[in-house]
Amino acid sequence: MNHRTYSQTFDYSLMLLATSAIWGFAFVAQSRGGDVLGPFSFNAVRCLIGWLVLQPVIRLLDHMGYGHRPQTPTEARRLWVAGGLIGIVLFIATNSQQLGITYGRSAGKAGFITACYLIFVPILGIFLGKKVRANVWIAVVLAMAGIYLLSVTGSLGFAWTDLLLLVSAFSFAIQILLIDYFVADLDGVRMAAIQFLSCGVLSLIPMIWLESGTSVESIRLWLAAFRDPAGWGSILYAGILSCGVAYTLQIVGQRHVEPTLASLMMSFESVFCLLGGFLLLSERLSLRQILGCAIMFAAILLAQLGGQSQ
Repeated sequence: MNHRTYSQTFDYSLMLLATSAIWGFAFVAQSRGGDVLGPFSFNAVRCLIGWLVLQPVIRLLDHMGYGHRPQTPTEARRLWVAGGLIGIVLFIATNSQQLGITYGRSAGKAGFITACYLIFVPILGIFLGKKVRANVWIAVVLAMAGIYLLSVTGSLGFAWTDLLLLVSAFSFAIQILLIDYFVADLDGVRMAAIQFLSCGVLSLIPMIWLESGTSVESIRLWLAAFRDPAGWGSILYAGILSCGVAYTLQIVGQRHVEPTLASLMMSFESVFCLLGGFLLLSERLSLRQILGCAIMFAAILLAQLGGQSQ
């Protein structure tokens, strides 16, 4: 790998690290937004906000010459198929995660189980003909150990909500691999926008069926969500930053970073969540958590040794 290629890979890796930072610092906002709206309502609103936010971005990039507008009906069809397919997977991933966290008993355990996508990505990649270097496998194991130290303080006993979180982890792994498959020849920002539109529209269906209704209580919850500054502030953060910015950075960053390394970079969400609590909420870090952070950093450094495998 020459210096220019390594520099480009490093730049795109920083995009993925920024993605994990936004997701990590968004933990409080996402929890608050999930409290004032049901899981499907929250994901519907945040994804549709993400789609709206990207519309002027797409126009601006086109105007500056950085966008890639589909040139043929076939290319446009491929873009919509890719974005729609990834959106369906994102719908499964985000809603099963939100349901698992909402009805589960331990947010730490939920974070650890969701992080199992770190293992699912290289395993699924093998079936797609992708080779994973030995040091990356070791890094994946180290990262899982680090996340365990960061997140889990009690028992890992299995509950029915954990099955939802495993579904979420498996779906996030598929999303990462689908992005890797489609992103090479498609406009990443347009694909992200279609992903959010697809996920948002799909989330509207169970939202209307299960969470909205016409009852006075449902109307009161909706009004409270948008009257309370903490409520709409959380929803806007989740829509604009977590969706509009972070997921777009993920898609653009993955253009030059192989899937397993990308998943490792994004797994730093756990570290940034911890740092957010330390910096913003004055939470203290235990020796166990500091050790978990150190192991995570070691995993990232180890994974980047020796170039990329194809």
